[in-house]
Amino acid sequence: MTLPGPLQGAIAAWLERNGQGGRRAGSDALTATYRAGGSSAAVDLAAYLVARLPATYAAVARVLAETRARRPDLAPESLLDAGSGPGTASWAAVEAWPGLSRVTFLDTAPVFLKLAASLATAGPRPLASAGAVAGSIEAPPGGLGADLVVAAYALAELPLPRAAAAAAMLWAASRSLLVIVEPGTPQGFARIRAAREVLLGQGAVPVAPCTHALACPIAGDDWCHFSVRLARSRAHMHAKGARVPFEDERFAYLVLAREGAPSGLARVIAPPLHAKAGSSFKLCGSGGIEARHVARRDGAAYKLARKLDWGSLFGASATAEDEA
Repeated sequence: MTLPGPLQGAIAAWLERNGQGGRRAGSDALTATYRAGGSSAAVDLAAYLVARLPATYAAVARVLAETRARRPDLAPESLLDAGSGPGTASWAAVEAWPGLSRVTFLDTAPVFLKLAASLATAGPRPLASAGAVAGSIEAPPGGLGADLVVAAYALAELPLPRAAAAAAMLWAASRSLLVIVEPGTPQGFARIRAAREVLLGQGAVPVAPCTHALACPIAGDDWCHFSVRLARSRAHMHAKGARVPFEDERFAYLVLAREGAPSGLARVIAPPLHAKAGSSFKLCGSGGIEARHVARRDGAAYKLARKLDWGSLFGASATAEDEA
């Protein structure tokens, strides 16, 4: 996955105007800040654009693609990018839903709101005309709402006990869909699970990755997360001190809707094992966590199973047998 051409161009232009970014020291400091759960308000903006924005975009774009696949009938017209940073999620959203007509950036950091507005001038009309509001996701300004609310890597900056309350505020601001994306770490998943528990109690309907509205069956040291591969630019490789031209971003997420029903299927929640004898999967569904196997001898079902990947839905289209 790569960034949209206009966004790449906007980043390059910003870096040229403000000094070349992506120095290794800036990238290392940025990584240390996020691993420590620190605020993004004081990060090196150039390092963020080069080393962090591409991964955030890839994760959000993957989540929004899954959202569209699960709810193809939904066509949001307005977007609230909550904890917007440089507006990364907004770029992914206008790619997913070209019909979006109104975009609002919400962030506590003036430097990020200014950066988001600067980059957005290179985007399509909803981005170029986006509004910017200074405020916290824990207490969005009154009257601020949208059909689609996206909070990408925003809850990570809050202590865990406050994450669910913030998610409830974002849910109240959403008229149709709430999308939360967090780092694919145990801490990121803990925030997702806390938000899920509270919002299901308020009538939210799971869209993805959850296929049911029952209690989360993941326990112990396990956590639910997924992965997306993104292409690295030369500057990205330099900033990360990387030798391979790609990066795998691990993320956790939750999509909730006001209407409809869960899919009732099961989700592949770990990399599947495709072997000569068949394909084996770790699934999460209404029956809890289970192992499933599709044998090679199952013919058509096996051909379908071979196409499934980490994060895919596993449903009635494949006849699977319980793993012995």
